[in-house]
Amino acid sequence: KDKKRISKESFRRSLRIFQYVLPYRGKFLLGLLFLFLSSVTFMTFPGLLGRLIGGNEASDSPIDRFFNVDNIDQVALLLLVAFLLQAVFSFMRIFLFADVTERAIAQLRIDTYGHLVKLPMTFFNRERVGELNSRISNDISMLQDTFMTTLAELLRQVIVILGGVSLLFFYSVELTLVMLISVPVMMMAAFFFGKFIRSLSKTTQAELARSQVVVEETLTAIQSVKAFANELLEIRRYNNVVEEVRKVAMRGAKWRGAFASFVIFGLFGAVVLVIWYGVKLRNEGVIGLDELTSFILYSVFVGGSIGGVADIFGRVQKAIGATESLFDIMEEDAEQISNDANAPSLDLKGSIDFEQVTYAYPSRKDKVVLDRLELHVKAGEKIAFVGPSGAGKTTIAALILRYYKATSGTIKFDGKPALDYNISALRNEMALVPQDVILFGGSIRENIEYGRPGAPFEEVRIAAEKANALEFIESFPEGFDTLVGERGVQLSGGQRQRIAIARAILKDPRILILDEATSSLDAESERLVQEALERLMEGRTSLVIAHRLSTIRKVDRIMVLDHGSIKEQGTHDELIALENGIYRNLTELQLLDLN
Repeated sequence: KDKKRISKESFRRSLRIFQYVLPYRGKFLLGLLFLFLSSVTFMTFPGLLGRLIGGNEASDSPIDRFFNVDNIDQVALLLLVAFLLQAVFSFMRIFLFADVTERAIAQLRIDTYGHLVKLPMTFFNRERVGELNSRISNDISMLQDTFMTTLAELLRQVIVILGGVSLLFFYSVELTLVMLISVPVMMMAAFFFGKFIRSLSKTTQAELARSQVVVEETLTAIQSVKAFANELLEIRRYNNVVEEVRKVAMRGAKWRGAFASFVIFGLFGAVVLVIWYGVKLRNEGVIGLDELTSFILYSVFVGGSIGGVADIFGRVQKAIGATESLFDIMEEDAEQISNDANAPSLDLKGSIDFEQVTYAYPSRKDKVVLDRLELHVKAGEKIAFVGPSGAGKTTIAALILRYYKATSGTIKFDGKPALDYNISALRNEMALVPQDVILFGGSIRENIEYGRPGAPFEEVRIAAEKANALEFIESFPEGFDTLVGERGVQLSGGQRQRIAIARAILKDPRILILDEATSSLDAESERLVQEALERLMEGRTSLVIAHRLSTIRKVDRIMVLDHGSIKEQGTHDELIALENGIYRNLTELQLLDLN
């Protein structure tokens, strides 16, 4: 995720993520305590190692002052105790932070997904599915890493830097000033140098990905490549991309070599400078061997921590970016969804009224899709919508399902404004059979049962029989337990349509919407699906969106739309009799296409 600049507002906003930690604040604070104890114990290692190297000679080091040791045996014992405490403290810190993090992140995932699913269709129309998937997976994983590792590392580095610098001044003020001038500066320079090299590596990977795209495109379209005799053209294209990969890789190699030279000369040179000056002070009797050894080790610790803080700061910036992306979703207005168990039951008869309804999509407000539409559908009536693409047929279905809100005008169900109904209860009275049926990756039974979760198997079987699906389902070895594959790819188009119809039959809705449900089927599949649809429409308010006009001759009324308005309406026979009528022209054009 792109890093976000840490401003006061972004930092304040990102702190909201800690609301997920609050329920476990006791464990979190205990984890912080163990982190502090672990860091303090860690800071005793250089001092103890230096004192151990110094041998049994008397010393004025902090170790002697704090622990009153007389010989190296006591120092070695203290080191073992420190290692043991460090192990215990680190285990407790990691365990507590992991426990809090996993619980908090699990709740964050649940809340984010729950809110995402409740967002209106207008949100999904403007957002990319891949981007949303990234937010709920990659961004949350980044926050998981932040809570479990980055936060602990940041606090540890701060403790090491503050404690280490304080101890360095305690050992030698002069030597500390030399160290602070040289080692940390080199560490920071090495970090930014390394960051630049990483960016070059990313460029190399991007160029390499381009070469893979060429291979994928060529092999995918190999039939066209050979048909047009363009093998040599594709080879030249691939050669050019590979040459670019080589050039970028060599540029990175040069900088990596320069970086290695810099580390050898600069960073190690700074360490040598500190050691040289420390030995000089020791020869002058200003500092002892154990103190010098401890000082060098503390210098390495502090220098490494200062260099590490820059990297941690980068990760914190990414975490802030991830937090803002997640809360961008959480702050979107969701639909007022009710749980199935709590949604009030409606006793709809099924009449629908559009009164002067105008609608324009939010992304194209200048283009009116429906223009002061007047539509009145009686309960149980079968209505078909026909017309050219863009006339507003699918938009009417979307407004009935309350995917969108009308720009102006009123939509009523049984004479009551749609906005007065609970949205979950209203949609529970409807069913949709779309043109492109996308099934879930489970079994056939689970996909049919989606119409009414928890329905008895016998009712699922009856629904499949009414949908003309029972024969092909029982022909499979696993029957209703047959897995349909991702998006239902294991089934044919006609089979998927009949599964969708069975799902709608099981739901038993008052209002049925068929969105070009047979437009992409062969003749035999269309016949079976059409028979199932006619059974499904019996006794329900049915709205049929159709391109194949032959499938709608039995409906009660046909509405002909053009430019967002109803231009003609009537039965098939009435509309076909109109001279120069839109419906008649559409019918004649389809007959010509068939011929």
